[in-house]
Amino acid sequence: MTTVKYNTISTNPETDAYALADHIGQTVRLHGAIYKIRRMSGFAFVLLRMRDAIVQCIYSEEYASFPITLLTEEACVRLTAEVVAEERSRTGYELRLKQVQVLSTPYEDLPIVINQKKVNTSLENLLDYRPITLRNEKERAIFHIQAAICAAFREFLIAEHFTEIHSPKIAAIGAEGGANIFKLPYFGKEAYLAQSPQFYKQMMVGVFERVFEIAPVFRAEKHDTSRHLNEYTSVDFEMGYIESFEEIMATENRMLAHCISFLNEHCKTQLTLLGCTLPRIEEIPQIPFSTAKEWIANSCKRKITDMLDFEPEEERLLCELVKKETGSEFVFVTHYPSAKRPFYAMDDPKNPEETLSFDLLFRGLEITTGGQRIHSYQEQLEKLHARGMHEELFEGYLMLHKYGVPPHGGLGLGLERFTAQLLGFENVRSATLFPRDIHRLMP
Repeated sequence: MTTVKYNTISTNPETDAYALADHIGQTVRLHGAIYKIRRMSGFAFVLLRMRDAIVQCIYSEEYASFPITLLTEEACVRLTAEVVAEERSRTGYELRLKQVQVLSTPYEDLPIVINQKKVNTSLENLLDYRPITLRNEKERAIFHIQAAICAAFREFLIAEHFTEIHSPKIAAIGAEGGANIFKLPYFGKEAYLAQSPQFYKQMMVGVFERVFEIAPVFRAEKHDTSRHLNEYTSVDFEMGYIESFEEIMATENRMLAHCISFLNEHCKTQLTLLGCTLPRIEEIPQIPFSTAKEWIANSCKRKITDMLDFEPEEERLLCELVKKETGSEFVFVTHYPSAKRPFYAMDDPKNPEETLSFDLLFRGLEITTGGQRIHSYQEQLEKLHARGMHEELFEGYLMLHKYGVPPHGGLGLGLERFTAQLLGFENVRSATLFPRDIHRLMP
């Protein structure tokens, strides 16, 4: 019988940045990149960028067994240091460098300064040099918070008995219709990049009852604004056996409240670094679309020019009015006109010109679209036909209705937009890891 051998690597655990205070009087091993070197008279401060914090070390020839010239900014190193109690330090200790193992060094000097409090350059430069500028402490904090937002959403939805799914991003038809869809050749056929997981999450309601997905979606919109991306991350959930589309809004209300609580608990350092004040979320107010339009027109002396949708300025004005009236920075706008909503949106039985749908606005910007879906096969066929759409193109989707599905609904939230609004950014690209818009395909 052949003996199978396994290669094992013996690892000596290295100290986490936030655990250093527990090791006063001990020698520890650390790894990271040299973020900054500040040379003083007879010693130097060496800032080490670790996984989730920047740690200040002290180099002195009295303690170190290597020359300071061995260290260069952005070199990746493994360090040995002594943790010494120091009352004058805000941490209560100082790290005296003893030994270093240089793992790699930069081939060239950085083309942009990243080790200041902020990267002092244009947004375009910030994005052009993204692999480097993301190493800045503040830039990195943005995406630490964004990751925590996703973790909070997952924690909440799983606790609410939602099952996470992963739907295909190459599809035979577009969920939203229209021209804003990316086409691509697919083995002699024509396929499309998914505009939304809409059809698939509805299908999965018939399987798991409650589902969610956090994944990219693609929109071939030729917008060049501070709020639009051609690829963004959508936080979607769909829930079955609902009695009213208000259940969907209530679920999002609780999800967002949980998210804010989660960020306050887990991201204090990053929020302080970015100077971010999180909103207080209690019960988010609701207002019908037509009522909101009239309120804005009357209060702001504006003429209504589009009765099917909001203009960006109207979203901003409505949020200002709601905050002044209620104190809330969020508002649900309900009952959007049927003509403006997708073919799967359920019309209001009391007024078929309106839908049982909503948008969530936050600090002047729409971050969520949702509502109740049509679950009746006959009703869905009638709406398809009324819009001149061909049912044979939706054969796979219509299986959902033909073979029975409960009353259901859901929503999609734009992760980058939500992050940008939360952190007070003017441009959604600032909260996008590697933006894809009509101008940008690199890096």
